[in-house]
Amino acid sequence: MHSNLSIHILAALLFLMAGPVSAQAPKYSNEFLNIGVGARSLAMANSCIANVNDVTAGYWNPAGLNELSADLQIGYMHNEYFAGIAKYDYGALAARIDETTVIGFTPLLRLGVDDIPDTSELIDAEGNINYDRIKSFSAADYAFIFSYAKKSKLEGLTYGGNVKVVHRKVGEYATAWGFGLDVGAQYKMGAWQFGAVGRDATSTFNAWNFNTEELADVFTLTGNEIPKNSLEVTLPKLLLAGGRKFSFSEKLSLYTEVDLDVTFDGRRNVLISGKPTSIDPHMGLELAYGGFAFLRGGVGYIQKVQNLDQEERYTMQPNIGLGVKIKSLHIDYALTNIGQSVGLLSNVFSLKIDINKKEKNEAL
Repeated sequence: MHSNLSIHILAALLFLMAGPVSAQAPKYSNEFLNIGVGARSLAMANSCIANVNDVTAGYWNPAGLNELSADLQIGYMHNEYFAGIAKYDYGALAARIDETTVIGFTPLLRLGVDDIPDTSELIDAEGNINYDRIKSFSAADYAFIFSYAKKSKLEGLTYGGNVKVVHRKVGEYATAWGFGLDVGAQYKMGAWQFGAVGRDATSTFNAWNFNTEELADVFTLTGNEIPKNSLEVTLPKLLLAGGRKFSFSEKLSLYTEVDLDVTFDGRRNVLISGKPTSIDPHMGLELAYGGFAFLRGGVGYIQKVQNLDQEERYTMQPNIGLGVKIKSLHIDYALTNIGQSVGLLSNVFSLKIDINKKEKNEAL
């Protein structure tokens, strides 16, 4: 009884993770790439496409890398969800090549669940239950992003692009490799700033390979169909943004931004939902004092939901955060939720470090 239940649980887990692969254009393919990085952007409800100007631009809008204030910047973020069951890690660096060119590399972008019990071999060849045969495995998604940003000859305009490599792994049972491209631009006009990103511009393709030798026995016992190698597709998404900076004094300023996430799969529960085009608006603001203290907030995930009485209402997710800059160290904090408008909030911290050539020479 116990062994059959364990086998069913394992089979269900694998089936759920493999399920989206059967569809040519699944709704939530590579969804881990939509979580977001950097506590600053998360506090502003991901409203940063027009204004992002640090190492995290390699994730949000590669064009923003050209606003990098340091010769080299390193960023890191770690967070845990569902009482520590799922772990999310981000690490990146960006370096200025010359006055008009910046490159970036994100070697660490991982969402994973580790130490999942594998009871497929719980019963030995003689039919005895042997708990020493229980193993564990991880189910994790990885992304590696190579970024490039360039200033245009047109004053105020920068552009850039990403090359993304995606790797997904479910223990020894299944692996996938994917490839995709992002393109982005930013334009400054006085106090106004505008941004646009074509995410997965050519669609991102994940090729899945299943270890059917490991799966065959479990899936046969549970009556499930053995999955076949196949292709998973992430459709393009268009991100548009506009923002404005208000200066109240030499030290005090306010930046506000509104973003529109435009999708084309026709299956989104967002404020403006249609087929095939849907629009998800979100907005954020940042109050800055002296270039070293920041108060941020934002509203996003605006959705129409039904209560138990079948009455429709709108929900939204407010975010808030703080930031400080101490010499070359940036420390940012956000109180937010990841990927939904209801549920428990998370405390998110992220760090950035500036490294300049002058500082290196002085140290020597």
